Amino acid sequence: MMDGTAFPAPGALAGLTVVDLTSHLAGPYCTMLLGDMGADVIKVERPGSGDEARAMPPQVNGMGAPFALWNRNKRSIALDPKLPEDAEVLRRLVARADILVENMRPGALARMGLDWPRASALNERLILCSVSGFGQTGPLASQGGFDLMTQAMAGLMALNGPAAGEPHRLPIAISDVAGGMFACIGVLGALQARERTGLGQFVEASLFESAMAFSLYEAAQVLGTGQRPQRLGQAHRGTAPYQVFRTADGYITVGAGQNGFFRKLCALLGLPGLAEEPRFATVAARVAANGALIAALSPAFAARDNDSWLAALAEAGIPAAPVLHYDEALAHPQAVARGLVAEVPGMTQGLSHVLAPAVKLAATPSAVRRPAPALDEHGAEIREWVMQPAPVA
Repeated sequence: MMDGTAFPAPGALAGLTVVDLTSHLAGPYCTMLLGDMGADVIKVERPGSGDEARAMPPQVNGMGAPFALWNRNKRSIALDPKLPEDAEVLRRLVARADILVENMRPGALARMGLDWPRASALNERLILCSVSGFGQTGPLASQGGFDLMTQAMAGLMALNGPAAGEPHRLPIAISDVAGGMFACIGVLGALQARERTGLGQFVEASLFESAMAFSLYEAAQVLGTGQRPQRLGQAHRGTAPYQVFRTADGYITVGAGQNGFFRKLCALLGLPGLAEEPRFATVAARVAANGALIAALSPAFAARDNDSWLAALAEAGIPAAPVLHYDEALAHPQAVARGLVAEVPGMTQGLSHVLAPAVKLAATPSAVRRPAPALDEHGAEIREWVMQPAPVA
């Protein structure tokens, strides 16, 4: 980090500079991942209001909690590219950066004079990553795409929810998060390619394509048979039983689709003959008769409580887990043991604790090294640094 702050171990991307021209979630999620791995992420925001996510509820310690979570490990500078002085600061930042990430509508970067042809001419080692709703080409390229729209168009909503009923939006912003993840993966691949060639490249990720990438079983059905996948509710497309069951005091999930697991489950439930019935004897047969299968199993599950079933299933070696709310999940002993919640060092605004990085690197650990910044908190130090002569390679 250029401010000289010392940490026990540098991250895998220590020494790399990321210029972050993103807002909302998908782009900032990508740069959060890069920052977690040690890159110096310089978040460029509009003067006055900054990233729209700053205003998101709930407000905690003077900052939107969602903004604080996915903008940790970043520094902030407020720039207006329409002002010549600020445009020059931004140009110099790009000239020195290793990575530039943006999620503006296609064409916006060109109006700033930083589209790929001009940015790469300014810095041949630059990796420019564009995150958009629908990609940089095609009939919808110029259309903004939020998570809701891309979930709808990628087929996710059509298949989510009860088997009979209206389409359901997944309550998590899965297109945004997936778009940020795929963008980060692309950047990491481009960094490795740069080690061989010495040159950067243009990287793209879109929310639409990222959401489509989750359609593994569904795409296989369409491409393999030409048939439209139907909504199945809790049922799995390729195995059974594999879903939620109601118990005497809550809900548990059971994955006993393999024949060995299924036979053990039937014995545990006091229904050993069920495994021998032809309609339930194979995985394919159970999938075809899933409605009758669940009707036969459900009364037994309802007779005992969660803890009793989870203990019995664990002893039998059958995969199972409780259905937890988020507060329960974050406090679960497994989450605590894995350090899923991290304390934010130096916090003055926003969250004092955030979700910890999900990927563990033993020698170059990802970590929460700094809190989400106040708007333009690091503007003076970044301007001073960028106006100095660039080091000779």
